[in-house]
Amino acid sequence: MAMDVINKFYSTVHTTVSQLSGVLPGNNVTREYEVLEQVCTAGVGLMWKVYNGYKKSTKQEVSVFVFEKKMLERWSKDDRETMLETLRRGVQQLTKIRHPHVLTVQHPLEESRDSLAFATEPVFASLANVVGDSVRSDKKLYDVEIRHGLLQLFDGLSFLHNDAKIVHRNICAETIVINKNRSWKLFGFDFCIANQPATDGKPFWPCREYSTSVHVLAQPSLEYCAPEIALNTINSTESDLFSLGVLIFTIYSGKPLKMFGSDYSSFRRYAADLNQRKYPPMNSIPSDLSESLRALLHPSPHMRPQLHEMKQIVYFQDVGVKTLSYLDSLYQWDNLQKSKFYKGLPQIIPTLPHRVNLHSILPYLVKEFVNSPMIPFVLPNVLLIAEMSSQKEYCEHILTHLKPIFKLTDPIQILLIFMQKMDLLLKLTPAEEVKLHVLPLLYRSLECDMPQIQELCLGVLPTFSNLIDYNAMKNAVIPRIKKLCLHSSNVSVKVNCLISIGKLLEDLGKWLVLDEILPFLQQIQSREPAIIMAIIGIYKIAMTNTKLGITKDVMAHKCIPFLMPLCVENGLTIAQFNTIVTLIKEMFSRVEKEQREKLEQLSTIQRENKPRDASEILTTELEQGTKTNTSLNSSVNSDDDMFSGFSITQPTKKINITQAGQQQKFKTNNDVLKISHNAPPKPDILSSLMNSNLTNLSNSPSPKSAATVTTAVSPIVNPYALSGGSNNLTSPNQARSNDSWTNNWHSANPLVMNHQLASPQAISSNSNNNSSSLDNLDPFGGSNKMVNASMQRPAVNYIYPSGYNSGGGGGVGASNGNALNSMNNLTPLLPQQNTTQQQSQDNKNLNTLSQQDILSFLN
Repeated sequence: MAMDVINKFYSTVHTTVSQLSGVLPGNNVTREYEVLEQVCTAGVGLMWKVYNGYKKSTKQEVSVFVFEKKMLERWSKDDRETMLETLRRGVQQLTKIRHPHVLTVQHPLEESRDSLAFATEPVFASLANVVGDSVRSDKKLYDVEIRHGLLQLFDGLSFLHNDAKIVHRNICAETIVINKNRSWKLFGFDFCIANQPATDGKPFWPCREYSTSVHVLAQPSLEYCAPEIALNTINSTESDLFSLGVLIFTIYSGKPLKMFGSDYSSFRRYAADLNQRKYPPMNSIPSDLSESLRALLHPSPHMRPQLHEMKQIVYFQDVGVKTLSYLDSLYQWDNLQKSKFYKGLPQIIPTLPHRVNLHSILPYLVKEFVNSPMIPFVLPNVLLIAEMSSQKEYCEHILTHLKPIFKLTDPIQILLIFMQKMDLLLKLTPAEEVKLHVLPLLYRSLECDMPQIQELCLGVLPTFSNLIDYNAMKNAVIPRIKKLCLHSSNVSVKVNCLISIGKLLEDLGKWLVLDEILPFLQQIQSREPAIIMAIIGIYKIAMTNTKLGITKDVMAHKCIPFLMPLCVENGLTIAQFNTIVTLIKEMFSRVEKEQREKLEQLSTIQRENKPRDASEILTTELEQGTKTNTSLNSSVNSDDDMFSGFSITQPTKKINITQAGQQQKFKTNNDVLKISHNAPPKPDILSSLMNSNLTNLSNSPSPKSAATVTTAVSPIVNPYALSGGSNNLTSPNQARSNDSWTNNWHSANPLVMNHQLASPQAISSNSNNNSSSLDNLDPFGGSNKMVNASMQRPAVNYIYPSGYNSGGGGGVGASNGNALNSMNNLTPLLPQQNTTQQQSQDNKNLNTLSQQDILSFLN
């Protein structure tokens, strides 16, 4: 039955905790402490449940031990009272003892109707929770942890025996507690006995014999009891050494030497066997410890080695164990001794398990952060452990302690160490913490007076530029780098400033580069080759990066004028000179290319958008038309040879003169009129020439006079070509052969002046057109209709009538082959009919152009 009870309590190691709402009802501990999740069990029968928690006022982390009285309901009333009294006594005794290897009580025992509770330092587990085959692998102890833990127990027991004069009487796996820093602590002082010296002054510890009438959990565990208690009824400090030996065996083998439960008679028989040195197999015990373990388990108390002797065995001479032991006694040493130890610690940390570094070494190191002179020696070790940690471990165990150190600038080595390990900090520190704590650290590093720190800071700054927002970069980082570059007297610092800016360019943005960086480069007065080449590098990046791209105007106005003097600076090598010249050429080539493209585009746009006047339209049409002319009439007088070199070209394509005149205004007479010299004759030229209202002409004009007449006619846009000499003018009789046609031409022409009248286009000899059809020949009329298939609209490229040649078609005069022999035969051609319809048509044609347009045209 007793074994069943013990096994049941042992099984609670692996059970989950019940809801916390029923754990501490009405207990005063809950008023000061917030109780969280259960982490382990401890004490006799593992009846104490241990919960994580924290103090409400200070947020200090603690562990809360809770015993629920309902666990005793199955026992008798006497057993319950005995058990409760034992538990109360053990906690009260624990509260009185203060030692680094005795569990520290933060809040004394509080009792309520349902529970007992007290608060201690943070606890990881009891030794019973981490020993045995069923323990999870992540909780199993490393060998260095066991060795170091045993040394800590030696120190704790030595203090109890020599200083407190107390015999524990129940050293076992359940009463050894491992705290959060993996230090082993004595606990479970339920059955301890204080020294009661005899009259002669010798120490004496009364022995309480085991009683079968008392519940098994109300007495020390028989599995760990020394044989002399059963055989000789004596109790001494050596009895605790035997219990320590059984504990060591249990740690390595997973269970005690033998299980007894409440069978006291079986324990007595076993004690007799030990007296005969009959030990169980010790195959699981390390070879360098087995001999000392047998000595601890010796049946004779005085044959057992003392604790200080146990510390000297080979088993405890491991470098890792010595390191951890030295940390335990670190508070006793001065700064010089500490600094020597911390300098050698980076060589030892990599050889230890990570959990040992994180939970056993790190807590001692961060305690030194309050000692400012020691921080430069401690900090490299802390960051070395951080390098082996995950981000979660770093945030939980390291970052909290580093935050105050980030703000320190003295001693100056702190900044130097942080700069050297900045990549590690950026990798592990969350982005928000980087902005709050790491960036201010960089700002302080840029502003310090130590060039080495400044250069390290400038080197690591671009590695986490993505964590710096635009405003911080523009208003905090860049101004500090610029200030440092302009005011530092160290060339290396200046160069590193420029290199850092070059690496940051992509994250700065185009306008920040144009407004802040490029003007800043021109403010640098130093002209050392290294600085010049760093400046060239920034220009190169800014020019070639498509995201930044220095504009053409900036290169032309700012960059090239600044770079040209740099290439003639003294001290440049040929390679450096070539680099600068190449950059300048590239800039100039880009300026040339972009400017040429721009001008070409502008020219194209202007041509496309420029209004086209009548002359451009007509010139285009003439260039596209055929230039075939009819042969000149053979009947040309020798007196008119001076005019025979001029002819009128006429395109084959018909053009609406009126529409062209309406769309574009005539700019100058030169734009409208064109002289074609020695052009071949055209077959479609009218052979009949119309002449009217020619006044002030002499009866026998000379060729010169004819030229003068031609010049006087030039301001009039004449759509009709005149060919032949001065003697080829159509006679009045010939002109009047068709009076209706002549009268209609005169009345339909709005530009008929008092001194001359232009002749119409050639009309076929068999034409029977009525008088109104000739209105369509008016270049300023509104109609574009052709009268007859044989009548073609003339080209608008009006030419001075330099000669009078007979056309190939059937003109009025040309059809009969009759030419005038002298200018005396020229008489005015007067209209014979002026009907209302013709007058209306004249007015309509005249209104198509304003008076101002006509005057502008004639002038």
